Amino acid sequence: MRNWLMLVISLMSCVVSAAPTQISNVRGYTLDNDGRLISFSNLIFDGGKVIAIGNHELNNKYPEANKIDGQNKVLLPGLIDAHGHVMGLGETLLEVDLRDIGSANLAAQKVRDYANQHSDLTWITGRGWNQVLWPDKAFPTAQQLDEYISDRPVVLSRVDGHASWVNSKALALAGITKETLDPPGGKIIRDQSGQPTGVLIDNADLLVTSLLPRTSIDSMKNKLNAAGEHLLSVGITSTHDAGISEGVYDYYQQRVAEHSLPVRIYPMISASDPNLSALLQKGFVQDQYDYLSIRSVKAYGDGALGSRGAALLAPYSDAPQNSGLLLTRESEFKPLFDLVLSHGFQLNFHAIGDRANRKVLDQFEDSFKRVGGQDFRNRVEHAQVVSLDDIPRFLSLSIIPSMQPTHATSDKNMAEDRIGKTRLKGAYAWHTFLEQGSPLAFGSDFPVELANPFFGLHAAVTRQDRENQPVGGWIPEEAMTITQAFRAFTLDAAYAAHQDKILGGLTVGKWADFILVDQDIFTIKPQDIWQTQVLQTWIGGQIRFSKAD
Repeated sequence: MRNWLMLVISLMSCVVSAAPTQISNVRGYTLDNDGRLISFSNLIFDGGKVIAIGNHELNNKYPEANKIDGQNKVLLPGLIDAHGHVMGLGETLLEVDLRDIGSANLAAQKVRDYANQHSDLTWITGRGWNQVLWPDKAFPTAQQLDEYISDRPVVLSRVDGHASWVNSKALALAGITKETLDPPGGKIIRDQSGQPTGVLIDNADLLVTSLLPRTSIDSMKNKLNAAGEHLLSVGITSTHDAGISEGVYDYYQQRVAEHSLPVRIYPMISASDPNLSALLQKGFVQDQYDYLSIRSVKAYGDGALGSRGAALLAPYSDAPQNSGLLLTRESEFKPLFDLVLSHGFQLNFHAIGDRANRKVLDQFEDSFKRVGGQDFRNRVEHAQVVSLDDIPRFLSLSIIPSMQPTHATSDKNMAEDRIGKTRLKGAYAWHTFLEQGSPLAFGSDFPVELANPFFGLHAAVTRQDRENQPVGGWIPEEAMTITQAFRAFTLDAAYAAHQDKILGGLTVGKWADFILVDQDIFTIKPQDIWQTQVLQTWIGGQIRFSKAD
């Protein structure tokens, strides 16, 4: 394999030649423009785009091509993550990672160790804690952090990004006391005497996170580079960035001008950005090489199921006094929808609970009648728990469910506790959406979940975690075929970004974005899909990642 890689690198380092490049002797798969799975052994590209796929007959048709022997490796289109947080991923890769830590005490110890290694930091930040995995399943407290670090403020985001765990120093700097009121769309967790415990749900964490040092250009550079390197290593060539600020909006354009974006990015402008209206008035942003396309807005309906912030039509089964939170006030729905749609932008609305999903569908229906925009390929991000009565409305309103398969396998141990068996019938309902004809755009919601798309493909097909549990799959009737899941990570993810004519497959005229992997996901046992390793990642006919031997 080393000789092959050296050949590839030498080819790509040469002065651009008039001859196309041919990769032969591969087990190639792609979807055609109608979504049918086709196979091939030869891929030919020129100028960064596919000019032919086929078999041995192409050897005679393109005798002048620069030839690369694919050594019988499996070649797939580059995978698309339709919902992630690029800067959040980069930040997670650079800060303390609390994913899969077994208790609050162990998490606090890891924070202490990180703080000791980074004495220059004025704030300690981290992400990934999940009380559902801990023996007592209880929210952590500021006191548990104070025991290990009290001299500097600490703010740790929950794995879903919808709650923060802070120490007493952070509470004091934010002025959060017994008298502090819960902000709209947020909740301060309190003890029996009313004192803040150190956990801030949804908008309440802004009381602390607004105090964090402002992000510098160098910081954004480090985060983007770290995220890009990781995404390329797992075979992601394009990602939809679900909610960016004006600062990131400007920075992405700077990187495009430098021709240095590591992957293709389809950012959604955050609806909470104070300059949203001005950014909409600027119109679409489109890079000529399709590395950057900005034509959508991400809005926020509710919180997450794990922190009981998802807005439900009826109270939580395990918290009868709680029905969740709407992060955007109902009174703000109409002006927001009308503003975005009237500027021609796609609107992608975060909705996890059944109440949030219904409110969002209601407002889409109302706004379409008055300002139009039904053909903008608008999306509901997550569509996680949906009333059975509302699922057909996605199709009738042309709303794309943008979903994340690993959410189901991560949530399976707590979802029934939260909402009960009856409401589960409309939860994580991928097959039901497909059966009615809705296209699915799949992603991971990184860094909430791990970015590896093969974990998502595995979860979609098996409805199991990576330990192959539960036996037979969780709610197995909602499982998908590997071809259906593959389409949701390629062609339909591209469709959800108005990019299905240029991305999402390897048909003639599309960008030559592809990956080489170590096993055939279409023929192996489904339980082994998650173990797939990416050997190479190419974007626009250029190699961007190679796995070391």
